[in-house]
Amino acid sequence: MPGSMARRIDVTGAGGVRLAAWEFGDPPKTDRAHDPARSPASSSSGGTDLPGVLLLHGLMGRASHWAPTARWLSARHRAVALDQRGHGRSDKPPQAAYTRDAYVEDAEAALEQLGLGPAVLIGHAMGALTGWQLAAKRPDLVRGLIICDMRASALGTASQHTWTEWFRAWPVPFATLADVRKWFGEDDPWVERPNRARGEFYAEVMAESPDGWRPVFEPEQMLRSRETWVYDAHWEELAQVRCPTLVVRGLDGELGRAEAQEMVRVLPNGQYAEVADAGHLVHYDQPEAWRTAIEPFLNTLADA
Repeated sequence: MPGSMARRIDVTGAGGVRLAAWEFGDPPKTDRAHDPARSPASSSSGGTDLPGVLLLHGLMGRASHWAPTARWLSARHRAVALDQRGHGRSDKPPQAAYTRDAYVEDAEAALEQLGLGPAVLIGHAMGALTGWQLAAKRPDLVRGLIICDMRASALGTASQHTWTEWFRAWPVPFATLADVRKWFGEDDPWVERPNRARGEFYAEVMAESPDGWRPVFEPEQMLRSRETWVYDAHWEELAQVRCPTLVVRGLDGELGRAEAQEMVRVLPNGQYAEVADAGHLVHYDQPEAWRTAIEPFLNTLADA
């Protein structure tokens, strides 16, 4: 994992797809002779009483995008970030399902196999949607939820068409990682103004191949994953989430204030926070402000 100490734990997802889960930071102290966190069969939270947290990245993301958040959380939680199917170091079988059900079942499998539940789910974008769909489906596994910059309304056909065109515009392979940073941070026609964090975000999902740097995911699988949620609205499942839920948006993100506040209203137990000077990649763009935004909510869960 780039730039961090991380321990990999294998999880078996829906349809037998092998997923990589990552624990960042020092493992929690334990009196046992062996390290139970290494054993997916351990039935408790890694042999400790620390509450579990599962971090779910968005489309094209990877677990390591959560590393600073996970390390910060690890002082008081057992924080695990999942590479979702088709992403990061998890398997990317061409014939696998890239449906909402598959992503939700993968997160459910991770919570159960890692003994994390009932956990706090923290999701960004598509990962947030997975989080609230799982919270609606398995309230016994989820005690709190943080939704970061994800809309509940349908994005529609034009949105999917724009994404298809955007992937075609990528000048792959990139000669160097500096070229990756520059294109996604400055030159990409879809960037409104230079955004260094965006360049870094995409540099983290590239791998070197014989002809240059290419994404660790298949753009076609990303479009397949995306088309299973962009045409639908997700208010109904949001209304079924019973646990305390924090909706966080970046001031310049993709989730507008009015829609975010409507999401809070629809949630049975919703709260709202926003991060100034942040775009869509809130947690990656402004890590300190992001931590400040979510800490009071996490504290109330700890006291509950």
